[in-house]
Amino acid sequence: MNRILIVTAAAAERDAVVAGREPAIGMIEGIEVHRCLVPAGMIDVIAGGVGVAAASVAACCALRRGYDLVISAGIAGGFPAAEPCSVAVAHAVVHADLGAETVNGFNSMAELGWGPVRFELDDRLVRDLAHRTSGTLGSILTVSTVSGSQGRADELRAAHPDAVAEAMEGVGVYRAAERMAVPFAELRTISNRVGPRNTEDWQIAEALTALTTAFDAVLAEPLIINTLKVS
Repeated sequence: MNRILIVTAAAAERDAVVAGREPAIGMIEGIEVHRCLVPAGMIDVIAGGVGVAAASVAACCALRRGYDLVISAGIAGGFPAAEPCSVAVAHAVVHADLGAETVNGFNSMAELGWGPVRFELDDRLVRDLAHRTSGTLGSILTVSTVSGSQGRADELRAAHPDAVAEAMEGVGVYRAAERMAVPFAELRTISNRVGPRNTEDWQIAEALTALTTAFDAVLAEPLIINTLKVS
């Protein structure tokens, strides 16, 4: 039986993943975990907190228990390729704002020679997830400050033309999975457009419902993950 860890930022996202099930609630390293048996295997779902650091620490703590796959999940801002309330599946995760501001603009950590910021994911796994959820494949950007203007959204699209969503935790969970040699995926549902923060247009409740539907599809049958490796 496959053991799958699903890491969200907020409790509402965790609850959306397990909605309609009857999870057993326990603790892992001081983190509340909701455990369910599903056709895909045994899932543990945790709300690790907002941002790269919180997500990475929570994932590292949980991964000590041993898992076959870890998925970063939740709602996110969407770029034009991903419609509101649709599913976005990462074929790569990108730490999009890690670097330095210079007189010539932003330079990523990779451009500065300090290490990679883009991490490609297993093609077979992500295509399976996209097929099950009718999701849009693309890169999902991890940022520490979410976009609040059209100008910033345009900058990100120019730097990352394949971006489908912007969130705050994916790379943190990926790095934890990489350290523990556990396959990784990221799946998001879209609550709003990346750009100006017109909160009256956000569809958070609808995106959470879409997250439930997406994981119903993902977990309806076993995932083929035993031969996968993180890159």
